[in-house]
Amino acid sequence: MKVDEIQIRVRYGETDQMGVVYYGNYALYLEMGRVEWLRKLGVSYKSMEEKGIMLPVVSLNINYKKSAGYDDVINVKTQLKSTPTTKIEFEHEITNEKGEILTKATVVLVFINTKTKRPIMIPKYLLELMES
Repeated sequence: MKVDEIQIRVRYGETDQMGVVYYGNYALYLEMGRVEWLRKLGVSYKSMEEKGIMLPVVSLNINYKKSAGYDDVINVKTQLKSTPTTKIEFEHEITNEKGEILTKATVVLVFINTKTKRPIMIPKYLLELMES
């Protein structure tokens, strides 16, 4: 399945008193990875929303292995786990500059019609982009 990677430099405001990334900020890094994964496919969240589609997170599973700290450069790897249906599932891996695994995560999102607030199948145009 399609894989993408982005690099992020940890900002001071993302760390706690101990100088390490606050655990809740990893979810933001994962979202940044997914947004860029879609953008490189030629799709933005904004364009999907304009077409009446939302993609809320329904499941987030994070396994923390090591910490990142202020000014570290981290690599967020985002991979589609399987062919989407009404849901889309991503696997993520965050590593440091040494290549050490900091975090592994799985995130599940569901395609929702903005008017009905009900799940829908992945739009055909999006599925075609993923399969090309």
